[in-house]
Amino acid sequence: MKHWSALMVLGTAQFLMVLDTSVMNVSISQLVEDFDTEVTAIQAVITLYALVMAAFMSTGGRLGDILGRRRMFIAGLMVYGLGSALTAVAPTLWVLTLGWSVIEGLGAAMVLPAMAALVAEAYTGRDRAVAYGVIGGLAGAGIAVGPLLGGWVTTYLTWRLVFAGEVVVVVAMLLFRKVIAESPRPEPRPRLDGVGAALSAAGLGLGVLGVLQSSSWGWVQPRNPPFTVLGFAPTLFVVAAGVLVLAAFAKWERRREEHGADPLIHLSLLHKLPLRSGLLTLVSQNLILLGLFFAIPLYLQVVQGFDAFQTGLRLLPVSVTMLVASVLASRLGRVMGPRRVVRLALVTLLGAIVWLLATIDPVIDDAQFAGAMALLGVGMGLLASQLGNVVQSTVGEEERSEVGGLQFTSQNLGSALGTALIGSILIGALAQAFTTQVAKNPDLSEEARQKTGVALEAGISFVSTDQVHTAAEQAGLPPSEVDAVTDSYATAQLNGLKAAILAAGGITLASFLVTTHLPTGRAGGRTESPGTGPPADSAGQA
Repeated sequence: MKHWSALMVLGTAQFLMVLDTSVMNVSISQLVEDFDTEVTAIQAVITLYALVMAAFMSTGGRLGDILGRRRMFIAGLMVYGLGSALTAVAPTLWVLTLGWSVIEGLGAAMVLPAMAALVAEAYTGRDRAVAYGVIGGLAGAGIAVGPLLGGWVTTYLTWRLVFAGEVVVVVAMLLFRKVIAESPRPEPRPRLDGVGAALSAAGLGLGVLGVLQSSSWGWVQPRNPPFTVLGFAPTLFVVAAGVLVLAAFAKWERRREEHGADPLIHLSLLHKLPLRSGLLTLVSQNLILLGLFFAIPLYLQVVQGFDAFQTGLRLLPVSVTMLVASVLASRLGRVMGPRRVVRLALVTLLGAIVWLLATIDPVIDDAQFAGAMALLGVGMGLLASQLGNVVQSTVGEEERSEVGGLQFTSQNLGSALGTALIGSILIGALAQAFTTQVAKNPDLSEEARQKTGVALEAGISFVSTDQVHTAAEQAGLPPSEVDAVTDSYATAQLNGLKAAILAAGGITLASFLVTTHLPTGRAGGRTESPGTGPPADSAGQA
């Protein structure tokens, strides 16, 4: 137990950092009601949380190198606890955004890179593979247990208690901080690249902002944007601006390396093909998972009318199978090799998504839905068991924090893009399907079509059919046309959800392309990919 005591504290931090994302996802309907807002506003809050972590994760990793990883871990827990306390008492949406998305996000950006490096320092060989399997399992458990825990608390008490409980857990971890060994700091200490940090955060922020706002701005044809660019929606221009800023960031980093200054990220690390492949797979993993965990609770709560606890119960199979698969598959990786396990995971995810598509009906089949969720958990657990160890095992001890920053930047960039992109596809498909249904519905008059068109021009959100029914009545439509509009919207809801889940399937299929250079040998062996030998300066690091 003493040998694994550090893992208990570090793993609890990992569990905590992902728990409240899943709590937020399952509490969307209640948050919309409590703050008198729309689903898209809560989507933005969830996306911003992941984006803040992604934008500042590399900065947090570099600060761990400068100040000490254990010290950064402890300081990050304090910041995270402060954000949780503010979130628990948030009276308005902007305070919720400040406490959860910003302060908690910054705290997580300090904690997670240090945590990844501290795990690698504390354990070696097979123990390290087991440790990362446990860390992956706890991350998966946090994502999946959150709906059940958060659902029960939200339904019978209040979601705020989850964040108050996080404060208690943070205090407990701080009391046991001494079980984490102090790591030696490099001499001379590196310096923080402030310009690089700003460029990195701005580039990622602009890119994700464009994707997030695409649901209301439109991708090419303007839908309801604050401005247009040459008559087009600003979405692609904002995304392009983010790409240009990231290109400037890369140029700045190379320039600093050439002049012997400390960069925020040593871009040469990305020349290591197993590392690059692992990071890209992490982006895909979280994009798929968080995208689905945004869409599925909407199906359960808005379409089926379940409360948060009933929603959590239906997501429980993901929790169980994800935790079991992630722990057991760390051994599977030693036998089959990480690449085969990851590809098996992607095949499993494709099967789960196809099965899930078959369950999206007006009346849910609980047995079929539970089976799809269980299979989804197996696929995600297989992924989670391999990628942390693959990423950390490609570098030496002095690069642990930096690679930890890259690791969690990839994860949270995937999370932010997953919520933003799948949410955008969901809303876009909903608008398109609703427009089509209204246009071809013979029970609707031309006046009803015009009124519906005007309402769509003002923007569309994922709401219940009862709300659409009430809005149609308030618009003065006769009862028969009110029912026709409501039926058209109900069909469009299902079409929008299927489009979002199908998009997640497409991303899963495309993810095979980034697995090419994942290690093929045993987890404890070398991490070289076919046709590439280990770099000259990395002998024995794998």
